[in-house]
Amino acid sequence: MSGRPDSELNPDTQTSPDTAEDTPNTTEDTAERAPEDGPEDLPEADDEHDDQDEYEDEHDDDLLEEQARRARWAAVGTGIALALAGTAAALLRVSGTAPALVPVAYACGAAVCALAAVLGARGRTRRALWAAVAGVMIMALGDQFD
Repeated sequence: MSGRPDSELNPDTQTSPDTAEDTPNTTEDTAERAPEDGPEDLPEADDEHDDQDEYEDEHDDDLLEEQARRARWAAVGTGIALALAGTAAALLRVSGTAPALVPVAYACGAAVCALAAVLGARGRTRRALWAAVAGVMIMALGDQFD
């Protein structure tokens, strides 16, 4: 323990319950010493501050929209790529000597990945992610049967 007070206040301005009546009120002293601002200065400063807040809010909204758009495109692209890969694997396995369950698993996984692409296009990126994971797991199950 350092012995320093917890807050950034000066030690003479901090009061404990025992000495609260003995210490002078420092807020009244500082209020008397504060410079007087004219009433015409305050609205201009507030207007400038409000304009800056509106700009930051618009910038934050634009940034969030850009991130959401990127997430949608990533979900759509990933879903389409996985669906195409699953479809190609299913077509290759149909013509081979693999058991019938293998191409069915690849085709089902490809269908789930296509669903992930549709969900991503609609803005359901979290659900699209889980659907893509499920589709890849189904295709991996088909690979295990091979």
